[in-house]
Amino acid sequence: MAQTDVLLTKQPAPQTVPACELPHKLYDVARNTAYTSSGLATAGFRSARYLVDEWFQNCYARYHQAFADRDQSERQRHESQQLVAATEALAQRTQEDSTRKVGARLQDMHCWKSQLQHEVSELGAETDLLLAQKQRLERTLDATAVPFSIATDNLQCRERRQHPDLVRDHVELELLKEAELIRNIQELLKRTIMQAVNQIRLNREHKETCEMDWSDKVEAYNVDQTCALYHNQSTEVQFYPHTAKFEESASTPETWARFTQENLYRAERERLASVNLRVLIDCILRDTAEDLRLQCDAVNLAFGRRCEELEDACHKLKNHLHKTLREITDQEHNIAALKQAIKDKEAPLKVAQTRLYQRSHRPNVELCRDAAQFRLVSEVEELNMSLVAMKEKLLEAEQSLRNLEDTRMNLEKDLAVKTNSLVIDRQKCMTHRARYPTILQLAGYQ
Repeated sequence: MAQTDVLLTKQPAPQTVPACELPHKLYDVARNTAYTSSGLATAGFRSARYLVDEWFQNCYARYHQAFADRDQSERQRHESQQLVAATEALAQRTQEDSTRKVGARLQDMHCWKSQLQHEVSELGAETDLLLAQKQRLERTLDATAVPFSIATDNLQCRERRQHPDLVRDHVELELLKEAELIRNIQELLKRTIMQAVNQIRLNREHKETCEMDWSDKVEAYNVDQTCALYHNQSTEVQFYPHTAKFEESASTPETWARFTQENLYRAERERLASVNLRVLIDCILRDTAEDLRLQCDAVNLAFGRRCEELEDACHKLKNHLHKTLREITDQEHNIAALKQAIKDKEAPLKVAQTRLYQRSHRPNVELCRDAAQFRLVSEVEELNMSLVAMKEKLLEAEQSLRNLEDTRMNLEKDLAVKTNSLVIDRQKCMTHRARYPTILQLAGYQ
């Protein structure tokens, strides 16, 4: 029996007793013979006894069953040991492969993380440079208030000339040109400031996006780094039966890499746009400063020249103002008519839409696309198109009215120039123009 504990490496040799069912053996029972008393004495006891051959046969069956069970158990133990060895080797190989894959993943994440960190640093530095350019724009915009004040004050001073000197000379034209130039420059600076503010916002948004991506990768890197350090003797490992499945929202390696690539591409695109905007701002500031100084020199040279008479100019200005006022009145009537026409279209539109709504409640097959239905639909579309066209025309008319109002104000301002003289030009205007900002102030450096 001790041999059954030994590990079998091959199929055991067959034993002397074959593993098959033994044939039944027939036995003749001795019957009672005549003229004897033995039959009568034992006839009542044979049904509760077994023969010796039956007893041996039962023992042989027990032996055979014991051998078969031991043989089956030995085979199962051998197969179990082979299975344990194979699964242990497989588990070790898969764990090593998983560890290598996690290590490769760590390298990829470290590479992307470094690129994101570099881009965040570059974008932050670029945003700071753009903020400095924005401050230059704001200083330049503040500096243009002084030239605009000087130009308007010169115009106001020249308005105090007597009627014989009330001429629209070259000096006044240059002053008006200077004021218009300053207004245009101010509008350009305001638009550029808004563009810079928008670009700064975009830079910060993409920087935040890259920072969030970088933060996620740092967190994922720490998680994978922790996972790479786990081994079979780790005390932190536990059973998590429901984790061996893919999440529906999980990304693929391709989408994961493309997500970061797109973030880096957009961030680099905005950074290049910011660089181009800084170059544009520098050119704008340089050109505007030069234009203002050139115009200032032109006005200063024009102050010593003879003035031209203004009677014809005043007549033309009054004529234009009268036409503008009349056009404003006509445009106001036109706007009122357009508003009334739009209001008049509401009732037919309500009727057509109500008809369509009521006809939509027709039962079963009565809900038919008949000619009336098509006509009602086209009627609603026509009314809507009419309303859209009239509303567009109303917006155009209101914009035209606003333009006319601006023109009217400019004309009235020009007509307000009454008096000005050479003494005022020399003692008032030229003295005031000595406060004109330097080119460094106009460029935003001071």
